[in-house]
Amino acid sequence: MSLSDRLTESILGIIREGGLRPGDAIPSARELAKRFAITTPTVREALRKLEATGAVEFRHGSGTYVGPTINNVVLANPHRPPITKESVLQLIDARLVIEPAVAVQSATARQPENLERLEAAVTNALVPPGGPAFALNFHVELAAAAGNPLLQEVLASLLKVRVREQQRIRTLYDNRERDHEEHQAILEAIRSQDAPAAERLTREHLGNIRRAVEAADFPELS
Repeated sequence: MSLSDRLTESILGIIREGGLRPGDAIPSARELAKRFAITTPTVREALRKLEATGAVEFRHGSGTYVGPTINNVVLANPHRPPITKESVLQLIDARLVIEPAVAVQSATARQPENLERLEAAVTNALVPPGGPAFALNFHVELAAAAGNPLLQEVLASLLKVRVREQQRIRTLYDNRERDHEEHQAILEAIRSQDAPAAERLTREHLGNIRRAVEAADFPELS
């Protein structure tokens, strides 16, 4: 195991032993370098590896924070190619195959507890990209409402292993109010058990996201 790999394990140990949760700040690269008696560039290399999996996230001008996937078993591959517009569109297209059909099932099968969780998750659309981590993902909760745990697992895993693309989507589809309104409309269709409306609104929502990505300037990111 390389020094960088050992260091990533040590940083993860600091997070876990400190009981830090997604959105909590972690020590700076300089502080970690001093703690481990190594150079700051070596620490930054380890942090970049963790950032690639979503275990930590950098916020420009603010610092380094525990990322949304810190407790996940399935993590993004830190060695896969850079993010491109094509890779982001591939994620959206995969979601367009899965999520409208899931919404139909959810409108039919949803239970009161599903509606409660969807109501809690719908406000996540108002959280700006790079803002505090949040516990509930609207689209994952929509899959949960279908009553088939495997559907929820499939969608959650897709978003986990493609976390960097998903983060980029949230940056490019940056109209938080519109995102919230579209989630709210889907929720109301699920609440009223209107399966055709749930399917249509989910497809329109993802289609709007796709068009925003297509229209955006998109420099390749590593």
